[in-house]
Amino acid sequence: MLSRTADSLFWMARYTERAANLARGLGVAGRMASLSVALEDESAEWHGILTASGGEAGFLDKHPGVTPEAVVDWIVRDRDNPSSIFSCIAAARNNARTVRTALTVDMWGAINDTWNLLRRMTPAETSGEALAGFLEWVRERVLLCNGAATDTMLRDEAWRFVQIGTALERADNSARLLDVRHAMLSGSAATEYAQWQAVLASVSATRAYQWVYRDRLDPTRIAELIILRPELPRSLVASFARVKEQLDAISADQGGRRGECHRMAGELHARLAYGRIEAILEEGLHEFLTRVIEHTASLGQEIERFYIQVAEP
Repeated sequence: MLSRTADSLFWMARYTERAANLARGLGVAGRMASLSVALEDESAEWHGILTASGGEAGFLDKHPGVTPEAVVDWIVRDRDNPSSIFSCIAAARNNARTVRTALTVDMWGAINDTWNLLRRMTPAETSGEALAGFLEWVRERVLLCNGAATDTMLRDEAWRFVQIGTALERADNSARLLDVRHAMLSGSAATEYAQWQAVLASVSATRAYQWVYRDRLDPTRIAELIILRPELPRSLVASFARVKEQLDAISADQGGRRGECHRMAGELHARLAYGRIEAILEEGLHEFLTRVIEHTASLGQEIERFYIQVAEP
C-alpha cells in the first residue's frame, strides 16, 4: 500500500473516532454541569471537557473565560479548533476523499453524507435545547461509519490501518477522560457517585460495569474496567490489543518487517494485560494515565515514521 493511502486511512479513522468521543464527552459534561450548579462549581465540568479534548490552551487563547456557550461553540463548531466536531468530520471526509478508491461504497457514502448534512446545519441546530439531539446524531453517524467499515471492507492493509487509527484514538480518549476525573477517587460523598456515573457514561460503559461486577459503583472497579478489562471495547488494554494485533498482521503480510512501533505496541499491551489495579493506584492513577497518554502519542508517531511518512519531494 502507498504510504499516502495508509496515512489518509489512519487519520480518517482517528478523526471519525474523535468526533464521536467529543460528542459523548460533551453530552456528559452538560449533564454534570447542570448537577454541579447545586453541588459544586459548575465551571469545573466545562474545564474538564476542555482538558480531556486537549483544547484548553487554544480555547483560552481565544476566550477570556470559560462559559457553557463558549465551550459548546469551541468543541462543536469552531473552525479555529482543529479538534472540534465540525473540524474532525471535515478532516475525516477530506482524508476519505483522498483515498476514495480504497473505501467501499458504503463507507464513502456514510462519511460523505455525514459531512454534507453537518455543513448545512445552522448554529441553532447544534446548541441550546437542540444540542443533546445533535450530539446523539454525531454518535449515530460515527457508528454508521464504523459499521460500514466492519461489514464491507476486505481484511487487508487498508482495513488494518483503519483499525489502528480507531484504536489509538480510543485509547487516548479513555485515558484522558479518566485522568480528568482521577481526583474523584478521594471525592466528597455528595458528588462522588454522580462523578463515577459520568466516567462510565463517557466511555459508554454503564451497563458494561453492571454486567461485569454486578455490584454498586466503586471507583477502584471503574478504573479497573476502563484500564484493564479486555471485555470493554474502549478499555486501554482492549485498544492496545487491537493495535498490536493489526501491526503484527501487517508485519506478517510484509514478510516479517518490524520496527520500533511493534516493540512499543507489544510492551504497552503486555503491561496492561498483566497489570493489577492495586499496583496502578499505589503508583498514582494520574501519573500512570499521564504516562499512557504520552506513550500513546509516541506510538502513533512511531507508526507514522515506520509505515506512513513520505519523504519531502
